[in-house]
Amino acid sequence: MGASLLITLREGLEIALVLAILISYLVKSDRREEVADVWRGTALAAAACVVGGIAFHIFVGEFTGKAEQFIEGTIAILAASVLTWMIFWMRNHARDMGTQLRAQIDAATTRKALVTIAFVAVLREGLETVLFLLSAETSNSSGSQVVIGGLVGLVIAAVLGRLVYMGGNKLKLSTFFNITGALLILFAAGLFGKFFHEYRELLGFESGWLFGSAWNITSGAFAEGTFFDFMKGFFGWTNNPERIRVIAYFVYLVPIVALYARATKSDSAR
Repeated sequence: MGASLLITLREGLEIALVLAILISYLVKSDRREEVADVWRGTALAAAACVVGGIAFHIFVGEFTGKAEQFIEGTIAILAASVLTWMIFWMRNHARDMGTQLRAQIDAATTRKALVTIAFVAVLREGLETVLFLLSAETSNSSGSQVVIGGLVGLVIAAVLGRLVYMGGNKLKLSTFFNITGALLILFAAGLFGKFFHEYRELLGFESGWLFGSAWNITSGAFAEGTFFDFMKGFFGWTNNPERIRVIAYFVYLVPIVALYARATKSDSAR
């Protein structure tokens, strides 16, 4: 549940920031009557994401065995890739996001165009969220846990978004995105390791040093219980991982953390 909460909190706040920029600019431009078009586009995008997510969840649930391993492994690597791209993209483009959205509003000469702007902006973030939540469920938690965590994250994001709209730049959003970005990198590292685990099973690699157990913990907090579930759901922890899964985890984690730390240091210097 922790992973899905973090995902929807992060993605939900990005959506909330987009809506806050669109709505506040319309209000300041004496186009308050067009705010409803932003909400129409948002509702359409949300509905499309929900329908798409449910349909894909049902579709994936029909498969077992090799097909399931292929789908779960593929979802894991896609989610890890998109998540990594999203974290660094947001860091590099957050400062220009408001300017770009305001320029799009100025260019929107019809209300249908405004609906489209809101729809596309929210749909992009929403589809990313669906992909990340699917990876959170297939690798870690049950569907109900993912839904509950996701809803809690969205509620918190909505509250923060409202505060941003009301308070302008008083909230320290850069700190929020730095912290959640670091946590999501750990989540993505777990997905990267899961990709190797699923494809190892798919291809039938069973013998050899790489495919043997790195460790095997059979009891205690790291083998079962609430703490184990949290570590598994958030960081991809497992009590009996193959060596290739552990190696893959750190092959992803070390360079990405280094790049992220360097980018954070560069931002602080600026």
